[in-house]
Amino acid sequence: TAVPILQELIEKGEEEDACIELLSNILEVLYKAQKAGPGARAVTPPALQVKVKKHIQLILERLLHTVNRRVIILDRENTLRSHYVACMAAILSQMDKDHYSSYIKAFPSRPELMDFLMETFILFKDLIGKTVYPSDWMVMNMVQNREFLRAINHFAATLTEMFLSNSSFELQLWNNYFHLAVAFLIQDSLQLENFSQAKRNSILAKYGDMRATIGASIRDMWYNLGHRKIEFIPGMVGPILEMTLVPELELRKSTIPIFFDMMLCEYQLTKSFSRFEDEILRKLDSEVEGGRGDEQYKQLFESILLSCCQRHPELAKPGENFVALVTGLLERLLDYRAVMNDENKTYSMSCTVNLLNFYKEIDRQAMYIRYLYKLKDLHVSYENYTEGAYTLLLHARLLKWSDEANTAPMQGLHSPSLHTQRQLKEALYNQIIDYFDQGKMWEEAIHICKELAEQYESEVFDYEMLSDILQREAKFYEKILKVLRPSPDYFAVGYYGQGFPTFLRNKVFIYRGKEYERREDFEMRLLSPFPNAEKLKSTSPPGQDITGSPGQYIQCFTVQPVEEAKVRFKDRSIPEQITNFYKANHVQKFSYSRPFKKGPKDPDNEFATMWIERTTFITAYPLPGILRWFAVTSTTTTIISPLENAIETMMKTNEKIMSEINRHQNDPSLPVNPLSMLLNGIVDPAVMGGFAKYETAFFQESYLQEHPEDEGNIEKLKDLIAWQTPLLAEGIRIHRRKVTEDLRPFHERMEQCFVQLRAKVESQYGVREMVCFEERRSGRPRSMVWGPDWDRLSHAGDRQVLLEATLTPKPVPRTSESEDHRNERKEKSSSTFFGYRRQDLRQSISELPEPKDERRRLSRNMSESSLGSSDGKPPPPSRDAPGAQPSTA
Repeated sequence: TAVPILQELIEKGEEEDACIELLSNILEVLYKAQKAGPGARAVTPPALQVKVKKHIQLILERLLHTVNRRVIILDRENTLRSHYVACMAAILSQMDKDHYSSYIKAFPSRPELMDFLMETFILFKDLIGKTVYPSDWMVMNMVQNREFLRAINHFAATLTEMFLSNSSFELQLWNNYFHLAVAFLIQDSLQLENFSQAKRNSILAKYGDMRATIGASIRDMWYNLGHRKIEFIPGMVGPILEMTLVPELELRKSTIPIFFDMMLCEYQLTKSFSRFEDEILRKLDSEVEGGRGDEQYKQLFESILLSCCQRHPELAKPGENFVALVTGLLERLLDYRAVMNDENKTYSMSCTVNLLNFYKEIDRQAMYIRYLYKLKDLHVSYENYTEGAYTLLLHARLLKWSDEANTAPMQGLHSPSLHTQRQLKEALYNQIIDYFDQGKMWEEAIHICKELAEQYESEVFDYEMLSDILQREAKFYEKILKVLRPSPDYFAVGYYGQGFPTFLRNKVFIYRGKEYERREDFEMRLLSPFPNAEKLKSTSPPGQDITGSPGQYIQCFTVQPVEEAKVRFKDRSIPEQITNFYKANHVQKFSYSRPFKKGPKDPDNEFATMWIERTTFITAYPLPGILRWFAVTSTTTTIISPLENAIETMMKTNEKIMSEINRHQNDPSLPVNPLSMLLNGIVDPAVMGGFAKYETAFFQESYLQEHPEDEGNIEKLKDLIAWQTPLLAEGIRIHRRKVTEDLRPFHERMEQCFVQLRAKVESQYGVREMVCFEERRSGRPRSMVWGPDWDRLSHAGDRQVLLEATLTPKPVPRTSESEDHRNERKEKSSSTFFGYRRQDLRQSISELPEPKDERRRLSRNMSESSLGSSDGKPPPPSRDAPGAQPSTA
């Protein structure tokens, strides 16, 4: 009589405390009656067992569903809920197979049974996901899990018997079962590897590893589905993946083959398994990022699925490709997860790029865009605005200037209000322009402005927006000329040893440094994530003893960017503010020069034995880009002879002089001190000693006899020495005009030294003359371009011709103070070309060789104007084309 009363009160929600206490007492009495009596060996009499079984059957029929409903209705915060759950677990614990069977049969109709099972599956899943007991209540949680497991397995048998045939199959019921079973398997309280060894042993001894039991049930239930499996693809791919990622070896071995069964099932129906593949790639990304999966899983997945595919000829090749795809993704995801929580986000950026490139290669646009925004956010957090802009640009390039709806999911701020591709692309472009502006990449911002302006002018006819974007563009042009932009340094970094993650191991990268960042500061930032790494002191590539060792070795040294030739700058007077940008940006080739001694040493002249080993690195992508660094894809090494080194050094010196001249012409307010030191270091014999050493080392008859193949290069070096004289003359002329009275004695001393130097050089190497051509362009500063006198240089090998045809520089007239002012105003409003004198000026300019940059035009021309032999034949080619000035670091 008590049970019906309890049922009525619980359903009404009345006297619940008393009802729970009474029900608990009844269940406790029945539990004790089922077990042995007071004596250790006493056995419950059969008659009593039958009576107890009937009482349990009554409670089951009248109260189980009622208690379940009450658990569902009560709020999670209600303290009574946990007591009801305890009563429910107690009822389940006293049910045997007969109880389950009779309970199932007691339902008057199949729909009512299905409703009960649906309700129970949902309730169990809810209680597993949000347990009513604290996590450290191990016993209560494990008892609940044990009883839930028994119930799930009994209900699984009911599914197979009553809801599997063609006429009675219930897709949603089976779906709920699978989701419940997987949720049970992956719950935290069953992940034994997270517990201490003592706790793990205690759980295994008393309850066993319930994951193996439920995993086997899931596998069997899957195979029971037969031809119905296709209805669970791709919906069940995610839950099965979650199950296989549980770090229990035997469980993984028994459940990973389900994936092959899914592939086979879809392939037999559609001749592909694309739906399965898409879903597993999508789910794998979120699961591994969430902490699941490891190297063991990757290896098991690969070996088990390859083995399965090889047994089916039709699936052998596509299966092999699929396994390679998944293992490749797993490798990148594991690398990404390993570094994503590091304080230093440098390597997170690398792994993010590896992932987005992977998704781009396999054409998964949604995932590709997802990682683009992860990368962009990382860059902005580190104030890498240039790289952030390039990253957003990758998304913008996927969009069209059209009113088509956005198909890819939108990220960040670019969401609900931006319905069309045009709206999103415009918003992205404006953000990109802001980032390029903050990164001082105004040339790139201008390109985006031009594209927006084209849209506003010719497509949407929004002249107000056109006006705004043109004003922004004008500001960027102004900044290029007026705002100081220091060129970044570049560093080569090698990560050697097996102790590094795979995406770094035994690879070399070129890094773009930050503004004014010293190498010491860069190295400190580089080494911080690897406190145990050893810094290599040598710049040579390490041997197998380093690359194969279990440790970590980092190599770092400065490299020089090698600029690509710009055709549109050819034969033009371009301000340095413009050309300098391209010397350190959009570069993919970098060089490092290591000096070494070879042959007998000359203590009085190191130049004679100074060889250069030049290593050229080519990166996967130009810098800057979506990263501040890129991997080196190819490396070449060339050897520069002492004579070729002397030529390069001389070219570099001449370029320095020319650069200073340009700077002072562009900005007359510059201080004169750097120019003073540069000129004095060359012309004062107490300081220089420069090409005098070259004369001793290379211009002796004995050297030419030993190295007859170097005759052309010797003449080239002499030619460079000769061409330095007019450069120095122009520099000294500027210095004379700007020097202060207190430095006048210094300047006069320098002029005296130059007169002697000039006389010596012109007597030995001939006279070179610079002719000034002015091109009037109001409002822009001047810069210098040097052009050769091809007619004269073709006969330059004839020393007599040179001496007879010497020309002297035209002096600058200084008639009056007012004329000086006019000349100064004229210089400010004109562009000046300095070239070699020739009769046909137009031909001289049009025949200029394509320069690598405006400042190097002189050096290119000088290198090509080497003095040939008297018969007019060109000199032999040098062993390596002149490149970036070698570093002595």
